[in-house]
Amino acid sequence: MSLPQASLLILAAGMGSRYGGLKQMDAFGPNGETIIDYSIYDALRAGFKKFVFVIRKSFETEFRERMDATWGDQADLHYVCQELDQLPEGFNCPEGRTKPWGTGHAVWVAHDLLDEPFGVINADDYYGREALESLYQFLIQNPDPDFYYAVIAYYLKNTLSDHGAVNRGVCWHDEEGFLKKVIETKGIQKSTTGEIFAGKDDELQYFDPETLVSMNMWGFGASYFNFASDRLKTFLESHLSVKDAEFYIPELIQTLMDECLIKVQVIPSPSNWFGVTYQEDKPFVQLAFKKMIQEGYYPDNLKA
Repeated sequence: MSLPQASLLILAAGMGSRYGGLKQMDAFGPNGETIIDYSIYDALRAGFKKFVFVIRKSFETEFRERMDATWGDQADLHYVCQELDQLPEGFNCPEGRTKPWGTGHAVWVAHDLLDEPFGVINADDYYGREALESLYQFLIQNPDPDFYYAVIAYYLKNTLSDHGAVNRGVCWHDEEGFLKKVIETKGIQKSTTGEIFAGKDDELQYFDPETLVSMNMWGFGASYFNFASDRLKTFLESHLSVKDAEFYIPELIQTLMDECLIKVQVIPSPSNWFGVTYQEDKPFVQLAFKKMIQEGYYPDNLKA
């Protein structure tokens, strides 16, 4: 197989604590299809051929067998495990830590498998075919992939759950469409009157429904790994013993932009986004796929 021009990194190591199980392995389509299956189907049509999955050892065998059997004849598949003790040299995971080190760390663990421009998506989020096409075209047309990155942005109002609070990377961009600021904001939810807010009591923060947010769909160059390695070490020096501390992609990107090491193009998504944060979200997602199949957007069986 010839070397790909761009690859897709799929973050599938989540613990699904709020969902109550491994949502990256859960069935949402009529023939047991996972959200990952629809993402791979769309990504192949967008032009991606190489896929790298970040998973965990606890379900590695089952995950590998399923993906290889489903997509191994159409795609170049690779796997890497994200574990708590997988840290830069000189650092050891504190005893008793159970929480993963965050999305920035999840991408970093794939450093031995990628030396080409690559996109990043979550395994348990649906991004839409048009968004993946936009991402792929950006990656293969990028004149300087080590300096120009991209984020596919969605409207906040289209990314909320009706069943609880969510975390979102809130984006601001300049007149040329380059990202100026991205802030990981926790606990965003919709009130009974339709207002969108985060926080509690006298610390409430309200948001415009049209606010652009990152749904963790990025376009990076291989330079990401050197940047992340350096910043991860800095993060661990001050946060290693903080039980719930996480190394987030948006915070890393902000640091790199502030230091003028990268510029990030904001690409508004023409696609609908949906995901499963809570078990109550599952019927909505299943219905959404059923509707797209009825409309002919997807075949009834992706492998038929």
